[in-house]
Amino acid sequence: MTTVVNTNKSLSVNPLKMSQPLGASLAFLGLKGMMPLFHGAQGCTAFAKVVLVRHFREAIPLSTTAMTEVTTILGGEENVEQAILTIVENNNPDIIGLLTTGLTETRGDDMKRILKTIRELHPELENLPIVYVSTPDYSGSLQDGFASAVEQIVALDYNAFPREASLSSVVYPQPQVNILPGSFVSPGDMEEIKAIVEAFGLTPLAIPDLSRSLDGHLEDGYQTITGGGTTVAQLRSLPRSSFTLAVGESMRGAAKILEERFGTKYEVFPRLAGLEAVDSFLWRLSQIVTSRCDHHFPIIPNIPALFQRQRRQLQDTILDTHFYFGGKKIALALEPDLLYQTAWLLNDMGAKVHAAVTTTKSPILEDLPIGTVAIGDLEDLEDLAAGSDLIITNSHGTALAKRLNAPLYRMGYPVFDQLGNGQRCLVGYRGTMRFLFDVGNILLNEEANTPHNPSVLSHN
Repeated sequence: MTTVVNTNKSLSVNPLKMSQPLGASLAFLGLKGMMPLFHGAQGCTAFAKVVLVRHFREAIPLSTTAMTEVTTILGGEENVEQAILTIVENNNPDIIGLLTTGLTETRGDDMKRILKTIRELHPELENLPIVYVSTPDYSGSLQDGFASAVEQIVALDYNAFPREASLSSVVYPQPQVNILPGSFVSPGDMEEIKAIVEAFGLTPLAIPDLSRSLDGHLEDGYQTITGGGTTVAQLRSLPRSSFTLAVGESMRGAAKILEERFGTKYEVFPRLAGLEAVDSFLWRLSQIVTSRCDHHFPIIPNIPALFQRQRRQLQDTILDTHFYFGGKKIALALEPDLLYQTAWLLNDMGAKVHAAVTTTKSPILEDLPIGTVAIGDLEDLEDLAAGSDLIITNSHGTALAKRLNAPLYRMGYPVFDQLGNGQRCLVGYRGTMRFLFDVGNILLNEEANTPHNPSVLSHN
């Protein structure tokens, strides 16, 4: 059992974690026709926008209530009202995601009452869904904010907002399953997960679906709101889903809400990288398909041939790369769900997790292949990671990796000094192969460039 240690420093040096509002806004960006609205000062929104734009290199629609010193003291109800009305007038969104910041949380604005009052004063907002989530940025992290936003998204009754644009009939030719991706699931990851689900003859309903909004595609025209993602019409179809696949321990809360509301059974997959983890995911999909068959004529669960071949390719990849992973000391600084997935995959490959630092508490941290994990910052990682063969963290770890004379594999948020984060896929059989080749090549190059390497000496 892993011991979780909180460093309890008086300040953060070289911060690792991103804020809850950033995580919530990221989740909201996976809904089509969405405008995330930050209730706080302009700087709160600007910070999140800069981080997301640099990471995805895409236009990010965010709005703010623009609180000032005066409105912070006297109350921001009018700012919220004016911001919502302005968004509706200028952007005509299908849905608005309202999230708080440290400024307004400290003041203690009663957001539920404010929203109720605004709706009473403006009947024209009657059919507009507004998802409210409390996200103080003085506690928690990006993962917490993302999870809280998803919980509020699935908890809202969308049938109470029958907008004319969403009343068109929807055809459901195949059984539908919910997919709740954690904050570590990239747009490229989501695309792969949906493709896997569809290969089993199931219709995936991803909440949220970043693969349609932040995957790096060109729209026909300028978009002031999200141009893709899960639609409100799809959210109305939640009651007809036959099962929920939660990817990441942080999605357990949202899966429980769906079970309580609609009786939808669920399973949490803490990770979707690694041979055993992907096997379990595919086996569950095959069970979902089989359970819908006539029980008088039982059918043996069948895995599509595509994935049987990919599995053999991954087995070969493991054989090719394990020489370079074996015994290597690797230091990690990631959000809890991503830390869990990465640590266990490295452990499966024979590497040693030399140091682990994360951002927030999570029950998943108690089951890591290392004795101690610290909740801290990148300074803590630097103190713990001396002697590591590889550092895995976000782009802010570049300087410490140089000081430790170790290569850096960039992962998490933000990654602003490399391209393709929207399409990057590290889940499933194919994603696992991508990770093993990426990291294996780094370790291979380091070994080749080491002066004491016999092959290098003989060559010289």
